[in-house]
Amino acid sequence: LLFVVGTVSCTLFLAVNSLYSASDDVIELTPANFNKEVIQSESLWLVEFYAPWCGHCQRLTPEWKKAATALKGVVKVGAVDADKHQSLGGQYGVRGFPTIKIFGANKNKAEDYQGGRTSDAIVDAALSALRSLVKERLSGRSGGYSSGRQSRESGGGDKKDVIELTDDSFDKNVINSDDVWMVEFYAPWCGHCKNLEPEWAAAATEVKEQTKGKVKLAAVDATVNQMLASRYGIRGFPTIKIFQKGEDPVDYDGGRTRSDIIARALDLFSDNAPPPELLEIISEDILKSTCDAHQLCIISVLPHILDTGASGRNSYLDVMLKMAEKYKKKMWGWLWTEAGAQSDLESSLGIGGFGYPAMAAVNARKMKFALLKGSFSEQGINEFLRELSVGRGSTAPVGGGAFPKIHSVEPWDGKDGELPVEDDIDLSDVDLDDLGKDEL
Repeated sequence: LLFVVGTVSCTLFLAVNSLYSASDDVIELTPANFNKEVIQSESLWLVEFYAPWCGHCQRLTPEWKKAATALKGVVKVGAVDADKHQSLGGQYGVRGFPTIKIFGANKNKAEDYQGGRTSDAIVDAALSALRSLVKERLSGRSGGYSSGRQSRESGGGDKKDVIELTDDSFDKNVINSDDVWMVEFYAPWCGHCKNLEPEWAAAATEVKEQTKGKVKLAAVDATVNQMLASRYGIRGFPTIKIFQKGEDPVDYDGGRTRSDIIARALDLFSDNAPPPELLEIISEDILKSTCDAHQLCIISVLPHILDTGASGRNSYLDVMLKMAEKYKKKMWGWLWTEAGAQSDLESSLGIGGFGYPAMAAVNARKMKFALLKGSFSEQGINEFLRELSVGRGSTAPVGGGAFPKIHSVEPWDGKDGELPVEDDIDLSDVDLDDLGKDEL
């Protein structure tokens, strides 16, 4: 019984210690209502962050209540028990009590109130801030308030490629999409989210370009779209989740710089992408379009079909296909031609006339190439490409400083080669000496 009485009296003591009640004109703010009441509001707000045990806060309380009553209907006056709601105080850098902040035109940039602690001083400061806000609206410099979504679309940095998602639009865009989605769940008041914002925006543009829109970067204001936040168990901000068709979402736990984000996005892209096509160089267009579109194009010159037959050629092509799959994250182009079919190209790459099969890796922007020195095998090619991918290996300029003329040829039909049928030629009436002169 004594224990029960003690518990009740303790509860009453805590209730007495609360500095504000529902009967005051001071609006009590908590993490549950702060975004809706303050951040999304068009009103000017004065917010006191206090602790019930703080003597300075207790002395301010009657003045704060008086100011709230005087400003009723003109300026909103609120209070946060930052001892009870430490996360909310922490978000606004509250280090001591009481701390008073003014939330004006841009709700994401609250100003510290440095004035006196009397109701007169507080009211004067509120009216001064209100006058500034109205003047800004009049001059067109401000829309009067800045909700989380507006600030992301209009503030600092180009966010044109970040897709804003909502409770209503999420499923039709993400869940049934064949594309990969990286989705940031943010809160407008969150400092870490603001730091991430320009990195996320820059990464979105780069990723859209490099993956041809196959990996998308999006953002969800979790304070507004609470169904989504609840559905995916969002507990802190920013939280980034990766959505791929047919799989459960996974958390992104990598770095927060644009380069970290881009690297992960490209990994996701290449993991989901088919291996690059292996194309035969049968025209100039195939060579140029492949080499211009990729950082490197890997060109193999395979022995003549009469030297290998179809099975021999296919075994070489299989090796190339395996290497294209292994290095698909590099997004290189892969080409092949038959020995002698593009002799000018062979000469420009230092291949011509010997040592087939051969392989060259060409950087078309710099017009430089490197030659495979080892065996034309999975192991030999892997070593060659691994060295290239870390920037090692000797290179040389492409002969003539540009790709030579490429001859249009018939594509390989997949069959063994056949020796050309030689016509019987009667040379009895031909003057061989004259023939030699004509050719010279």
